[in-house]
Amino acid sequence: MDAIFSILSLPLFIIAFFIALFAGVIKGIVGFAMPMIMLSGISTFADPELALAALILPTLFTNGMQVFRYGLSDVWQTIKRFKMFLCIGALTLFSAAQLVPVLSTNLLLLVIGLAVTGFALWQLSGRAPEPGQWSQNKMLDAGIGAFAGIVGGLSGMWGPPTVAYLTAIGTQKKQQMLAQGVIYGLGALLLMLGHWKSGVLNSTTLPLSLALLIPAIFGMWLGGQISDRFDQATFRKVTLLVLILGGLNLLRRGIFG
Repeated sequence: MDAIFSILSLPLFIIAFFIALFAGVIKGIVGFAMPMIMLSGISTFADPELALAALILPTLFTNGMQVFRYGLSDVWQTIKRFKMFLCIGALTLFSAAQLVPVLSTNLLLLVIGLAVTGFALWQLSGRAPEPGQWSQNKMLDAGIGAFAGIVGGLSGMWGPPTVAYLTAIGTQKKQQMLAQGVIYGLGALLLMLGHWKSGVLNSTTLPLSLALLIPAIFGMWLGGQISDRFDQATFRKVTLLVLILGGLNLLRRGIFG
């Protein structure tokens, strides 16, 4: 705990703890959004690079939980179906992660804030593609995978383009939850390796990421219980509203510091 308190005071750590818990609950309900909520929330009072380091292990482990709710055969079929998306996304994510230490903090916040806010507003507007409007093909997989990888490497958030794509090609609910877990899980593993190399995740920031595993995992379990009992569409709308607030906060910090 001494390592954690060397970079965050006790009150700020408690706030980060509850942000991770809330992010876990939302992820348990809708299958995504943990990195966006954690980055937006923790970067309110901490450096964005510290917030990015903090979300890496909670994101990795909760995606593992999401994947292993299903059988290994289902997981393998999902990997085969989205192999182009995964391969291109992995390459761009690992490469983009190396740029984080040299990018302007305000620019990074602006880019992430625009991506999050734009995605949430797009989904709530009713103008997002109807399920099945697009057909899956290798070129589209590669293009969306590259974009998701770049955004993920820079910010730890590759959910918005991935969710939009899976919705647009008409992925069924069960397979979408599994696909999100597989894509985000492999992305989180690469993010961890990429940012260990970039220096964002290090001996100083690793203890904080480890500590936030506890609330994130509990929140994920709790969110799963809620999702089983209530209408998911309602919770998804609430999630998008939360993401808009989070994105606007990132834009505010990017503009005004």
